[in-house]
Amino acid sequence: MATKILNAAMLGLTPENMSSHEHLPSALDASLLNTSIVIALCVFFALLCACIVIGHLLEENRWANESITALLLGLCAGVVVLLISKGESSHLMKFSEDLFFLYLLPPIIFNAGFQVKKKRFFKNFTTILLFGIFGTVISFCVISLGVFWTFKKIGVRSLNIKDHLAIGAIMSATDSVCTLQVLSQDETPFLYSIVFGEGVVNDATSIVLFNSVQTLDFDNIDGLTVLKLIGTFLYLFFTSTALGLAAGLLSAFIIKTLYFGRHSTDREFALMILMAYLPYLLAELLNLSGILTVFFCGIVMSHYTWHNVTESSRITTKHAFATISFIAETFIFLYVGMDALDIDKWRESKASAGTSAAVSSTLFALVLVGRAAFIFPLANILNCFQKIESSKIHFKQQFIIWWAGLMRGAVTIALSYNQFASSVKSSPESALMITSTIIVVLFSTIVSSVFHWYNRKTLFALTT
Repeated sequence: MATKILNAAMLGLTPENMSSHEHLPSALDASLLNTSIVIALCVFFALLCACIVIGHLLEENRWANESITALLLGLCAGVVVLLISKGESSHLMKFSEDLFFLYLLPPIIFNAGFQVKKKRFFKNFTTILLFGIFGTVISFCVISLGVFWTFKKIGVRSLNIKDHLAIGAIMSATDSVCTLQVLSQDETPFLYSIVFGEGVVNDATSIVLFNSVQTLDFDNIDGLTVLKLIGTFLYLFFTSTALGLAAGLLSAFIIKTLYFGRHSTDREFALMILMAYLPYLLAELLNLSGILTVFFCGIVMSHYTWHNVTESSRITTKHAFATISFIAETFIFLYVGMDALDIDKWRESKASAGTSAAVSSTLFALVLVGRAAFIFPLANILNCFQKIESSKIHFKQQFIIWWAGLMRGAVTIALSYNQFASSVKSSPESALMITSTIIVVLFSTIVSSVFHWYNRKTLFALTT
C-alpha cells in the first residue's frame, strides 16, 4: 500500500483520483506505475541533456538560450506524446504546483541571492528596491485594474475581485534568468546589476503580493481593505526578510564556531544545503514568503557562511547551487513547453481561438503598460536626485530596462497554477487563465529573446 501511494504521489495522483486506478490487478499495479515513472524520467533526463548540448552548440551564436531551447523541446515532446496518445494527453508526468514551490523555485531564488554581485547590488540598492518593490506594486495595480475593466468586455465574467488581483500579482513577476542570458555582465555591468537585482526582488514582491491577496476577505469590502492589503504586504515582506537574514547569520555562526572542515568538508557542504532550505520551509509553516526568505538567506550565506568554510567547500557549494538552479529552471521550461499542449485544459476552457487570443493579447498588453508605468517615471525621479551624470539612467537605458523585464517565466507559471489549477473543473475560465498564462510566457520569452539577439549590438551601443 505504501508503495502504491508513493508511486501515485510521484505521478501527481491524489487520493481523490486514485480510485480510477483501483481496477488494476494488485500484482501488476506497482509494476505498471513503476514502468511509467521510469519512462517519464528517462525522457525528461534525455530532454535535459539535449538542452545542455544544444545550449553549448549555440553558445557563440546566442540566438537561443537554454530557456528557449527547453521551451521548444518541450513543445516538440508534447506533440510527440500527443500523437502517441492519440490526442488524449501531452504529459509524460503530472504533478501539482507544490512541486514548483517546494522543490524547483527555492534553489533558483536561493542561487540568485547566493551568486549576486553584492558590491554592485548594494551600490544600486536604492534603484533596485524602488523598481523591485514600488515598481512591482505599480505594475500590480495597473494590471489588476486593466483586467477588471477589459475582461468583462471580452466575455470573461466569472472571475471575482480576488482573481483579478491575483492575476495582477501573477503577471507582475518577471523572469530575470532568461533575460540575463542575453545581457552581459562585462559589457553592460550597470544594466546587468539593475535588471538582475530588480528581477529577483520583483519575484519575491510578486509572491508576497499574491500571498497578501489570498489572506484578505473580499466578501466584505470596506474602506480598510486597501490598508489591510498594504499592512499584510509590509508584514510579510519585512518578517520574511528578517527570517532569511537570521537564518543566514545562524548558519555562519554554527559553521565558524564548530569548524566542520577540520574533519569533513562533506559535513560543511551538507549543512550549508540543509540550512539554506530549512528557512524556506520554516517561512512556509509560518505563512510567510519562503521565496523572500531564501533569497536574503542566500545573500547572507554568500557573504558570511561561504567565507567560513574550507576552500574545497567554497568551490563545491558555488557550483552545486548554480547547477541545481540551472536544472530546476530548465525542468520548469520543459514542462511549460509540454503543458502548452495540454488538451484537457484547452477543452475545459471551452474558449474559442478568438477569445483565447484576445485574453492572451490583453494580458501581454497590460504587462507592457504596467512595466512602462513605473520604469520611466521612477527612473526620471531618481535622476532628479543624482548629481553625477554617469549615475543617471538615460532614456535609452530606461527603454532597455523596460524591455528586458517583459519576459515571464517560472514564478508566473507557479502562481497561475496555485490560483487556478484547483478550480479548473469547476470553472472553464480558470482553465482559460492557465492556458493564457502559458501563451504569454511562451510568447514573451521567445519573442523578447529573439528581439534581444537581433538588436544585441544596438542595445550595447545605446549604453555607451
